[in-house]
Amino acid sequence: MKIGYDNDKYIKSQSRKIRERIKMFDKLYLEVGGKLFSDDHASRVLPGFDPSTKIGILAELKDDLEIIFCINAEDIEKNKTRAEYGITYDTEMLNLINLAKNLGFLVNSVVITLYKNQQSVDRYIKRLERQDIKTYIHTYTKGYPTDIETIVSEEGYGAQPFIETTRKLVVINAPGPMSGKLATCLCQLYHEHERGVNAGYAKFETFPVWNLPINHPVNLAYEASTANINDKNLIDPHHLEKYKVSAVSYNRDVQTFPILKTILQTILGTDIYHSPTDMGVNMLKQGIIDKEVVETAAKKEVVRRYYGELTNYKLGKIDEESVQRVKLLLNQLGIDEKFLKPVEPALKKSKKEGVHVVALELPKGKVITGKETSLLSPASALIINAIKVLTKIPDEIDILSPTVLEPIFKLRKGKGQLSLHEVLVALSICSVTNPIIEKALSNIEKLEGLDAHATYIIQNGDLRALKNLKINLTCEPEFHSNEVF
Repeated sequence: MKIGYDNDKYIKSQSRKIRERIKMFDKLYLEVGGKLFSDDHASRVLPGFDPSTKIGILAELKDDLEIIFCINAEDIEKNKTRAEYGITYDTEMLNLINLAKNLGFLVNSVVITLYKNQQSVDRYIKRLERQDIKTYIHTYTKGYPTDIETIVSEEGYGAQPFIETTRKLVVINAPGPMSGKLATCLCQLYHEHERGVNAGYAKFETFPVWNLPINHPVNLAYEASTANINDKNLIDPHHLEKYKVSAVSYNRDVQTFPILKTILQTILGTDIYHSPTDMGVNMLKQGIIDKEVVETAAKKEVVRRYYGELTNYKLGKIDEESVQRVKLLLNQLGIDEKFLKPVEPALKKSKKEGVHVVALELPKGKVITGKETSLLSPASALIINAIKVLTKIPDEIDILSPTVLEPIFKLRKGKGQLSLHEVLVALSICSVTNPIIEKALSNIEKLEGLDAHATYIIQNGDLRALKNLKINLTCEPEFHSNEVF
């Protein structure tokens, strides 16, 4: 993989910026957007970016930091799912708490936002409390968004519970967007200032990148990633008016800033921010060292997002508008689906063989395929072919032992193809006595970050296995068969 990003340079710039902001206040509430522990999107569009960079930056401030997590009650009730992991927000919340604690961070509490006495939410609260996780309930803030006098009063923010904190930096994070992070920060600011504490607010959001052009592929890749919630990049009009400098923000921040500015002014008694850009502490651009590599990677990500939206539409998860939004971004970039190298070979092979196919681009650019057989799923065939090529094992050599496969087929009564998980288990068993297979399996880590394309929607077991291998999978919006799902 060609490197286009200097992660260490970014960490130094970002850490310095956060420390500068902390010095402005007695206590800083830092809203951290995006994924706290594993920013895979950033690592795909910025080759060289470490997915764990964000938490690494905060780790340098660990002794002065505590974390409050937020989750929207409606997301719990609706079982909202993190698409990339296939788990619900409430489960992801538990994962975030465990990860933070295991890394030595102080987890203060969980805030349930927009609570409306939902029974499923009540059960979740009990689940947290019985595991000694402090939980707070925030209901709708009276007067929001227009009646500032009521919002910034005992009837508004004052009616929400105050969360006792002990550290100078309080990080507010959530399992997904629109979880109530900002509202939680503002409630805390109100209560802190009522208690005579000069508390402030800042936002640590990776994307969009304010000092890259609005139509830069990295910013368009962010827009593609949020197509389902209709986020759009905008030139920050408040920043432009105040400083005569163009800066990139996005629609929700721009739209809510006038209200936010008035609320902050009412709470703090002064204007500290004149634009959404002012609130941010984003130094991401500092790490870009190869513009061409980064731009190419970001364009690929837009294609991946397009296929993702096509698949979600086929599965009935979204409406057609989300698909069209990303399609327009492809047009804007002047590329199409074939910008991803495995797409065309997969389609050609499938048409020629009359079966489903998965294609994969190897590290040096060679594309290999795996086709569906009576024995193997396309994904299983692909991974076998891939590790054979990487290990330079001749194609005619069979690395799956019939002795190992026999009990697997016996257990499943000979029905169906071997899933990728089953193949990997069989190979692991074979590797105990066969050093060639052991070497082949050692090469499987080289598949991380590679692009693969399937001629059908891969689901369930094979999908999980490919994700575990960290392969960037895209799929044609076609079901495996004509059966109704």
